[in-house]
Amino acid sequence: MSKFSMAIPFHRRILSVRKHLSADGLYALLSAAFKKIPDHRREGSPIPLVDTLMSAFAMFALKDPSLLAFEERRNDENMRNLFRIHRQPCDTQMRENLDPMDPEQLRPVFGSVFRELQRGQALKPLVFYEGCYLLLLDGTGYFSSQQIHCDSCLKKVNAETGEVTYQHQMLAAVLAHPDHKEVIPLAPEAICQQDGNTKNDCERNASKRLLRKIRKEHPRLKLIVVEDGLASNAPHIRELIALDMHFILGAKPGDHEFLFDELIAAFEDDRVTTISWKVGDGQAEISFVNQVPLNESNRDLLVNFLHYVEYGPDGEPRKVFTWVTDLCITRSNAQLLVRGGRTRWKIENETFNTLKNQGYHYKHNYGHGKQHLSVVLSMLMMLAFLVDQTQQLCCPLFGAVWKKLGSKRALWDHLRSHFRHFTFQSMKHLYEVMLYGLAKNLPAPRLDSS
Repeated sequence: MSKFSMAIPFHRRILSVRKHLSADGLYALLSAAFKKIPDHRREGSPIPLVDTLMSAFAMFALKDPSLLAFEERRNDENMRNLFRIHRQPCDTQMRENLDPMDPEQLRPVFGSVFRELQRGQALKPLVFYEGCYLLLLDGTGYFSSQQIHCDSCLKKVNAETGEVTYQHQMLAAVLAHPDHKEVIPLAPEAICQQDGNTKNDCERNASKRLLRKIRKEHPRLKLIVVEDGLASNAPHIRELIALDMHFILGAKPGDHEFLFDELIAAFEDDRVTTISWKVGDGQAEISFVNQVPLNESNRDLLVNFLHYVEYGPDGEPRKVFTWVTDLCITRSNAQLLVRGGRTRWKIENETFNTLKNQGYHYKHNYGHGKQHLSVVLSMLMMLAFLVDQTQQLCCPLFGAVWKKLGSKRALWDHLRSHFRHFTFQSMKHLYEVMLYGLAKNLPAPRLDSS
């Protein structure tokens, strides 16, 4: 037993850590996965690619607000002990080394973490219905400028002034469950200018690419895809069916007049099932009908229609949701499927809101580059988010520190402060110091001047 372990009272040494799903295990896993990525640079580069990638990941893991702030950590002993970085690049080297890298090379790294979660049985609590996981998809923008741009940028031209705005967007995909706060992100898909195309990329095309990649990477994973109303069109639904993916897709009256007319006809024919119950001072009501055509042009494409309304005490509707799904709707599963459809908000709140407002600096330009730097850094930030969500789901020690400090922002602030002022042998060591307030006897980190 180490001197540090002896310093923790025995009754406090109760927080078990699942080794492979803790920060230390995951950092080792990432380092091994990064080593498998072919080095695109010329031979003899002074800093190994794995060190460059781990450095960029560490910047996002520590939630440093800029590359310049992270560069102050160069030669910090903790970088070597905790992140296995032997030669940390300066900010210019990091940008130059990562800019030519194909972002697709990072996809297997996400897969490595996902397989570890599967092996550790950590994803079982997220199973939603008949062995299926909810897979939420949505896009968001993270960069916009009228001056800075690269070959991958989307271009938005103002029709009146001709002014060009350059943008980067990302399509995210996360596993989620209505009863759990955690989301598990899969490798995202960049919405960016595609080689050989003159038209801008779009979320619909990115969705097609991403879903095909997900099915190839996870051929046996049972999924229920949850998306907004833009996705409830015939080509996309046929694509989901071909990929053996179930779906719960938003459907708005303005986009589906034929479908809603079919619903009215079903009401008149007494083919609609309705269930209702009390909710607070009001009432909730579900109406559903199975096997109705999606639209007039695709009468052969039959979907199941689900309608949910919450009424206030005055009888006026307060919330209205409508979906189409391929899952057979029954009295026994209708409420569960409504919960599944409503879980879509988690990709906005638990994913994008967290990345933008809880210390990840998602919209900060860490470096744009001329080729792929912006996309590579965005994917590495999402990888850091995946590691954090894994810890939140699987590491009681991480959860205890978070609970003690009260917020994620406070956790990241204390993490950076401890990292800067003391020497640690592992992330477990660092978390225990933060949890039990044992920093006063720790040595300061030694700086390697070589």
